[in-house]
Amino acid sequence: MSIWTPRILSVLRIVAALLFMEHGLMKLLHFPAAQPGAPDPLPTLLLVAGAIEVAGGALIALGLFTRVAAFVCCGQMAVAYFIAHFSQGPWPGLNGGDAAILFCFIFLYLAFAGGGEWSLDAARTKRGTTV
Repeated sequence: MSIWTPRILSVLRIVAALLFMEHGLMKLLHFPAAQPGAPDPLPTLLLVAGAIEVAGGALIALGLFTRVAAFVCCGQMAVAYFIAHFSQGPWPGLNGGDAAILFCFIFLYLAFAGGGEWSLDAARTKRGTTV
């Protein structure tokens, strides 16, 4: 089973990134629908959050600059939890913050683990062009 670890890491990275991107696309482009509960027009803080979600999600999905992008997205989710959810109570199942916590810790893991075998980072490393 351990031979599959880097590949399953890549699957986790891709799925989490695409779900994360969806939140940004909902904020910025109302795709596939408008973000529920988001004001229109969006305040600057939510515009920045949407941009991080789309750009960071795209980089993480591709596995390009995964560690840096994941670190930024992890921080955004930590801030989002405490600004938007924790003020409504400490229990994530009741305050709606469970997704923010999961994204935060998945991205924290990716910041340390990298993109996995199926990533552009791994392809760049194989070619000897690490950054």
